[in-house]
Amino acid sequence: MKRLIIDCDPGNGIAGANVDDGLALALALASPHISLELVTTVAGNTPSDVGYNVARDLMARVGRTIPVIRGSTQALQEPAAPWREALDNNVHRRELSHLWQDVPSPAAFQAPQSEAADAIGQLICANPGEITLIAIGPLTNLALAIERYPKLVSAVKEIVIMGGVFALDDYIKDTNFGFDPEAAHRVLNSGARITLVPMDVTTQTLMTHADLARIEQLDTPLANFIHQTFKPWIEYSMNTRGLPGCWIHDALVIAWLLDPSVATSAQFHADVELRPGRTRGKAWRYRHPLRLDVGIMPPTGAPLTILQTVDNRRLLAIIEHHLAIDTQAQGRH
Repeated sequence: MKRLIIDCDPGNGIAGANVDDGLALALALASPHISLELVTTVAGNTPSDVGYNVARDLMARVGRTIPVIRGSTQALQEPAAPWREALDNNVHRRELSHLWQDVPSPAAFQAPQSEAADAIGQLICANPGEITLIAIGPLTNLALAIERYPKLVSAVKEIVIMGGVFALDDYIKDTNFGFDPEAAHRVLNSGARITLVPMDVTTQTLMTHADLARIEQLDTPLANFIHQTFKPWIEYSMNTRGLPGCWIHDALVIAWLLDPSVATSAQFHADVELRPGRTRGKAWRYRHPLRLDVGIMPPTGAPLTILQTVDNRRLLAIIEHHLAIDTQAQGRH
């Protein structure tokens, strides 16, 4: 049984917001091999309070009582306004908000005053070597947790991060690292055991309407949630990205935990650019020793495991298999 914390920025049911966090949450909830013990939300794909409502609404819809705690509302240093303009208003500029007209918005919930960073740090430090921390949004909550609870670095079993982009022609940076570069830098250089799932591998994933139709036939609470909230996002992705479906970035993180054979990996050192300019927030990776290292300080920490290729057919099979056993798994959480 894998004990997880998931730190996320879900947007299921929100016009124009990515829905892959919701699929990652659903997969974790459905699996009998995962004990999801805490969900925290962070500003990113959606504002933190919106993500909080999405996560709470999901738990209410499927009858789970897993604690959800709202986290950081802004990055450590990065200005939020340009990101919110791009993330929240692009759907309206493209006149595609009508795709969500039949999708009910998540219910509104009153968030308690608890701090997500404290909840993360306290749970991990109280259970050394037991908790895997899944980070599928900007890393603000994680950076704050490491600052407040330094023992987290050695106490966490593993941190698995969806973020970064290294060599995609259409991207200099991704949202998760770009939204808070300082937090990403702090976490990647913390010394914790880290696996990184960058966009270079997650853009090899794909879910189509045909795949979603098979999930609809499962007719479980989680499958119904995925079908309802993914249908407009697939259409949006087809319209805006020219894809035959949509990428399912965050779902790969959970699927890899369940079945590491779904992806290949290699060891690299990695970091994030912090200087002002067009490459601020860009991730980069390298092997050590370098063939040319003039003016380059040697790495101070251990290399990361970075996923490189994915078997998309296997990924979809893992998702469908676990959503199909959702009703049996409910009693285990």
